[in-house]
Amino acid sequence: MPDAAYKRVILKLSGEALAGEQGYGIDPNVIASIADQIKEIVELDVEVAVVVGGGNIWRGLSGSSQGMDRATADYMGMLATIMNALALQDGLENVGVPTRVQTSIEMRQVAEPYIRRKAIRHLEKKRVVIFAAGTGNPYFSTDTTAALRAAEIEAEVILMAKNKVDGVYTADPSLDESATKYDSLTFLEVLNKGLGVMDSTASSLCMDNHIPLIVFAITEEGNIRRAVMGEKIGTIVKGDA
Repeated sequence: MPDAAYKRVILKLSGEALAGEQGYGIDPNVIASIADQIKEIVELDVEVAVVVGGGNIWRGLSGSSQGMDRATADYMGMLATIMNALALQDGLENVGVPTRVQTSIEMRQVAEPYIRRKAIRHLEKKRVVIFAAGTGNPYFSTDTTAALRAAEIEAEVILMAKNKVDGVYTADPSLDESATKYDSLTFLEVLNKGLGVMDSTASSLCMDNHIPLIVFAITEEGNIRRAVMGEKIGTIVKGDA
């Protein structure tokens, strides 16, 4: 069996990806599918950390746009990511993959607090680590969390699994039929063109720390393995051309 192109990765899952076709809540079938795909790359000796969003349950920006205090709305979003992380942990352990959830907000009854060295030790022991509760601070997205944790644990790549698109396009393909997909981009191009890949804070963190990003569709089974093996799927975003 050929070796994987990456040995330590961060998989970024949006909350919407866990909702499946229903668009909200947690779809057990989607959790099972993602768990199977993660197990597939763990068996390739790839060390896997996961960052989950919470948009299938609560979006902080939506709450603040309706008059809620932004910090309060964001903390509620962090709690939503913990619910998703526990659901994914359960799915992974159901298929025999040892998993730990680490949260940026302490809740020791259900998960470990985030400790960098402990997370790295779990990865070295071939456990999947799920980072929940964002950075623990309001005003920062889970995209920024993925970039920050990738730098901290020295991940080689961020795999950004999308629910409705299979890469980065010139415009929203669901609204503009003429939109075309990019095969590759630089983070500067993402920032200058205002492409909705990840927010500017996350893009800058990845650019400054030379962490590439692969954007692909989670809905096609086997795509996580393809990305890890170095196959050309989706769009790759790097620090330079």
